[in-house]
Amino acid sequence: MSLLGRNYNKELNSLDHRSQSPPESSSSTTSENVHPAGEAGLSMMQTLIHLLKCNIGTGLLGLPLAIKNAGLLVGPVSLLATGVLTVHCMVILLNCAHHLSQRLHKTFVNYGEATMYSLETCPNAWLRTHAVWGRYTVSFLLIITQLGFCSVYFMFMAGSLQQMVEEAHVTSNICQPREILVLTPILDTRFYMLTILPFLILLVFIKNLKVLSIFSTLANITTLGSMALIFEYIMQGIPHPSDLPLMANWKSFLLFFGTAIFTFEGVGMVLPLKNQMKHPQQFSFVLYLGMSIVIVLYICLGTLGYMKFGSDTQASITLNLPNCWLYQSVKLMYSTGIFFTYALQFHVPAEIIIPFVISQVSESWAQLVDLSVRSALVCLTCVSAIVIPHLDLVISLVGSVSSSALALIIPPLLEIIILHSEDMSYVTIAKNIMISILGLLGCIFGTYQALCELTQPVNHSMANSTTIYA
Repeated sequence: MSLLGRNYNKELNSLDHRSQSPPESSSSTTSENVHPAGEAGLSMMQTLIHLLKCNIGTGLLGLPLAIKNAGLLVGPVSLLATGVLTVHCMVILLNCAHHLSQRLHKTFVNYGEATMYSLETCPNAWLRTHAVWGRYTVSFLLIITQLGFCSVYFMFMAGSLQQMVEEAHVTSNICQPREILVLTPILDTRFYMLTILPFLILLVFIKNLKVLSIFSTLANITTLGSMALIFEYIMQGIPHPSDLPLMANWKSFLLFFGTAIFTFEGVGMVLPLKNQMKHPQQFSFVLYLGMSIVIVLYICLGTLGYMKFGSDTQASITLNLPNCWLYQSVKLMYSTGIFFTYALQFHVPAEIIIPFVISQVSESWAQLVDLSVRSALVCLTCVSAIVIPHLDLVISLVGSVSSSALALIIPPLLEIIILHSEDMSYVTIAKNIMISILGLLGCIFGTYQALCELTQPVNHSMANSTTIYA
């Protein structure tokens, strides 16, 4: 998911758990307040903007390294294939939800409910009895995914802050390409993570989604500005790519798979987003248009970024930018956007976990328990970032473990379960099984490779060493 803030994941979660939270912004409604088509809802342009901001995030910054891990030819082609498969699975999920809503006479069926209701109708008696675990599984995967995003945010903010602070004395007004000159950090990234921690704890104490929507708007503005500057730089003076490999080795390609799936994690918000449109029948056009823009943006940034920086490509493209005040401002803007988006991403696991914990204590303790759990979850993401300081590997791990299940594995299986008794063709069944197997293999081998890389010894003080121009 994304830096721009998957606002509708919160609404998905509100539907899944019957949250009583108010709507996030004046332009959206919670999934509980389902409006019929034709009443006040999102226009096509509003839906397109939200779709874009739900898919453009921190994973985008790691795409040049992902292309490096796959190869200059294999990378863009594989990224295109991943995007096409992900969009196809989004369409499958939309069709399954629509079919179930008609069958069950419901206005709206969300991801978790679609999983539960489909299992209730499957031929296997054991699965029918334990259908509710389908809903729990989707919620668990959302928790893992969102907390993984939050850990990635910690690492990105700490790495960018470290670079800005410790290069301040050599930052100039003249923008020159970076050369490989290692600058030994005065303080390692763990110090910067701990510095950010109390401010994020205070931020997540804000429960009003209308207030958080203000931060989301600020994140959007800073992100758009920083992306414009990034593209302006990487499109200048691109070296000839003759020395770059067209295909990388298979081990690094597994890391590419996790990063690619991480960036395309938008499947969880398509259902509530369609439901909130003024004319839901137009959502298919918006989905194809929006995801086409996203795929082109991903391929362009990943490919141009790798061609620009070559073997020196770092985990985040912002760490390759020149050491001048103009491009230091890019890191500042992107980090500011990520800081405010943290609370938006954090809302999903918080609204799943906190109501359950509060239900176990008396009302007099509810407020204290609420704040304590929020603080503990933020600390958990901080500890995870400290223990695993590799931004690129964490992105790949989260993408392989949970994003692949939500985006590729579950939707095709849901279609088979729901429509198997309605003359589904063998070609469609075979196609869905192949997609799910591909997602499962990517999940298994991508997770294995990421864990192998993560178990290698790490020098924390050098984990985010900075480079300056000579």
